[in-house]
Amino acid sequence: MGINLGFDAPSSEVVALGLRHAIMPKHYDSEYGLHEEWGTYGLPQHFYTDGGKDFRSNHLQQIGVQLGFVCHLRDRPSEGGIVERPFGTFNTELFSTLPGYTGSNVQQRPKEAEKEACINLRELEKLLVRFIVDKYNQSIDARSGDQTRLQRWEAGLIATPNTFSQRDLDICLMKQTRRSIYRGGYLQFENLTYRGDLLAGYAGESVVLRYDPRDITTILVYRQERGKEVFLARAYAQDLETEELSLDEAKATSRKIREVGKTISNRSILAEVRERETFVTKKKTKKERQKAEQAELKKTKQPLPVEVEEEVEVTANESKPGAEMLEVFDYEQMREDYGF
Repeated sequence: MGINLGFDAPSSEVVALGLRHAIMPKHYDSEYGLHEEWGTYGLPQHFYTDGGKDFRSNHLQQIGVQLGFVCHLRDRPSEGGIVERPFGTFNTELFSTLPGYTGSNVQQRPKEAEKEACINLRELEKLLVRFIVDKYNQSIDARSGDQTRLQRWEAGLIATPNTFSQRDLDICLMKQTRRSIYRGGYLQFENLTYRGDLLAGYAGESVVLRYDPRDITTILVYRQERGKEVFLARAYAQDLETEELSLDEAKATSRKIREVGKTISNRSILAEVRERETFVTKKKTKKERQKAEQAELKKTKQPLPVEVEEEVEVTANESKPGAEMLEVFDYEQMREDYGF
């Protein structure tokens, strides 16, 4: 019906993402190379799971209430066979044929598995989707003996499944976090800058962001109103509108940026030193100009202002031993320049 493939530890959010994929109609572009369609979708009436912590959460119960299905915990371990069997099939018929496969038996694990590993998560997801759509769902279902798994599912339908509002699915099933909207309708998330239409009018407000961790180039922005989340707009990562970027990839990029930041800090230190030298040079130049002005006053034998005469510095005249010369400073100017 649906899958969620990723590195995240088991949680109700991960389960919800798989459930969301199962409920929604599925469409894949040509890069998946599918010969058939993944035709299963629709809301469940009953949702049976084991007793794991991720299935016993209030989060899943709330999703069931909002979407209109009932959550059940299986009574006996044997009831889990219907979902455990596909995992066995995936292992024996798909994963074991791929480079890097380790298997669950440590004693039988290939010695070169780690060296042979060469598939990333996105490539594995394409292989898994192709296997499910073109092979698994097209294979004969052992329970009927003469129908494929897809045919058995279609035969059991009372009516064509209703498509559910994607907005409601987004509210219930996608990961979420909170951020503030900046002036101009901009948002910051995972070191990326996002912008959405109509968000500029909500500058300064704290909003809820919902996103699919498999691709965070587009996020959904909601506002809390009377205890409910109201959809505001889609926000798009700037300069990444035509790209795909997973949450894990974004975090890895952030780590690299922090590492590069050490080099940037060194450069900033150097820049600060240079700027300080420039500042000091300018101050010296200004001081020398003031000295020249004072010298001109002496040549013309103009009387010094009283307030200036009170603030003088006596220095030795090195060019004429025994002679002394008054070096006069403008107190008001010094206070302005040096913060006296």
